[in-house]
Amino acid sequence: MKTTNYLAFTVAIPALLTGCATNTESRVTNPSAPGPAVGNAVGTAVGAVGSNVVGVAVGAAEGATNATKATFTNERRVIRVWKTETTSDGRTIQVPVEIEVDENGRPIEKK
Repeated sequence: MKTTNYLAFTVAIPALLTGCATNTESRVTNPSAPGPAVGNAVGTAVGAVGSNVVGVAVGAAEGATNATKATFTNERRVIRVWKTETTSDGRTIQVPVEIEVDENGRPIEKK
């Protein structure tokens, strides 16, 4: 039930908040009069410019966010191999050696 309500709100809210262009027959003002004609032209221009400015700002913010996330990604792949060594008293032991590898499994050499 909660999922259905959430889904309904995610569809209904954007639909209610989006504007739509109307044709000239449903306008209240006379489209031939200079005031409404200029107002319509100015509204269209402001809407187009404003939406592009907002689009640029959102795109820049998303790009900066993704670039910042990439900097702090600390995903490392480490494999462990076991090396056999002999101690000074003659015992044989297994010693773990961890090697950092890239996404293809090749060892990353430290400089």
